[in-house]
Amino acid sequence: MGFDVTYADFSAGQARLANAKVERRRTQTAGSHLALNAGGSVTLRFEVADPEDVEQATLTVTALVSKLGPSLGFAPMDVLLQGEPLVTDLTVPGGGDLPQDNVFAVPGHLLKPGTNTLEIRSSGKARSMLWLYRITLDPVRERGRSERARTAEAARDAVFSYRTERRLAHSPSASWQSAPRLLFHLDRDEHSLPAQLGWRTADGAESAVSFQSNMSDFHGFYRAPDGTAYEYRGRLGDRRPFSEETENLSASTLHRFRTEEEWGGAWHTSHELRLLVDDGATTAVERVTWRDQRGNSGVAVLHAAATDVAVTRARASAEYRANGEVAGNLLNDRRTKWLAGDATARLDFTLAGPAAVASYSLASANDFPDRDPRDWTLYGSADGKAWTPLDSRAGETFTGRYETREFFLRAAAPTAPTAYRHFRLDITRNSGANETQLSQVCFAGPPAGQAFTGYYQRHNEGPIGYRGTPVAAPSSSTGPSASPRVAAELETAVASLAETARTLAALATQLRKH
Repeated sequence: MGFDVTYADFSAGQARLANAKVERRRTQTAGSHLALNAGGSVTLRFEVADPEDVEQATLTVTALVSKLGPSLGFAPMDVLLQGEPLVTDLTVPGGGDLPQDNVFAVPGHLLKPGTNTLEIRSSGKARSMLWLYRITLDPVRERGRSERARTAEAARDAVFSYRTERRLAHSPSASWQSAPRLLFHLDRDEHSLPAQLGWRTADGAESAVSFQSNMSDFHGFYRAPDGTAYEYRGRLGDRRPFSEETENLSASTLHRFRTEEEWGGAWHTSHELRLLVDDGATTAVERVTWRDQRGNSGVAVLHAAATDVAVTRARASAEYRANGEVAGNLLNDRRTKWLAGDATARLDFTLAGPAAVASYSLASANDFPDRDPRDWTLYGSADGKAWTPLDSRAGETFTGRYETREFFLRAAAPTAPTAYRHFRLDITRNSGANETQLSQVCFAGPPAGQAFTGYYQRHNEGPIGYRGTPVAAPSSSTGPSASPRVAAELETAVASLAETARTLAALATQLRKH
């Protein structure tokens, strides 16, 4: 019914077309656009199945008139459908700076079944060039449909490689010098190209760049580890879709994160984030910031991701069963607690299997700070009989209720095994009370890959919490190893539904106001 997504995008080296065939006369390809000489034209042929379904269409022609030296250019434009003029001698504003979206109403009666002809023509009186970037055509009730499809198609080629140059900032005599290639890929499955990108490496170097809308080049700055500032620019050398081979293009790490967004007072599963930035530095990237062409923006600070260690059982030398304040409460994340009627106490934990532990966390309980542990020793055991001291603390304090403090092992014997199934927390002194309490005890293994913490902000919305943990790419698409991929797809579906729910909730709020 009606007609399909229809666009012609001339901002790429090879025009991207949907439901369109293009004929050109007196034109030339100019990188980010198609240049029409005086009397030049572009004819777009597109198919319409049933024009009676379209009472009106929206035509958007993105164009610009080149300058005449320091003066404004002059290249009036005609737009014709089936040979009938929609507009004649239209002067596109801008004068050679930014392309303009020129929007026209197309009467439905001008459309016909089968092949339709749209012509964009530069006047024979033109004294400069008419630069044509793209054409989109939609039924009026579906305005923006073709533009969304166009940007989604362009965003599929999301691995970018640039030839770069730098020159010393604020130095009139400085010349541009070749710099290492910039290779990057940033995708959170939103089908939008980046507009700006910034990053910092572990040696302290920082960069920030802004891209042309067609990604043909960028300009920005680079600050070296010693603080020296440079101008920084790049020209697109290669662009390709993401594949499992992308990681082989770079010596840097391709990060894949399972992500969550925080809104409505809780964390919700979001899209997978893929992140790769390689500017030739010998140290790893530790922070990335971005804004896409839809106005969405985000920040990701990378850090080591600890692995949680599963505890199956907790026992205590004493606990207050009458109130349900037992050792098992230490294993959940609810605001419950364990309480012992002694100034000293012992807690024994059993894991699902032997595991190496790099750190452990203790959380204070809801009341009476003088019940907080102050001195203790953590032990590990393979069989629950022979115990090895792993960490000792003295004079520790908690500054608030339900405060979680993490402690890294620092007293383990160098010859001790790295993995234990049993752990014992021996509390030898508390903060002065006759009872001892905690609300949670957790164990974490050595860092396994990178996680990130940051924020995300959708266009015209406020910032929200954003975090991610590493996810391994599946080794094949069939069998048990496909489970991570299937899980990721399900998580993406859940995120999409959650976003729809938010939109509907906002709409309901607006309707109530009216």
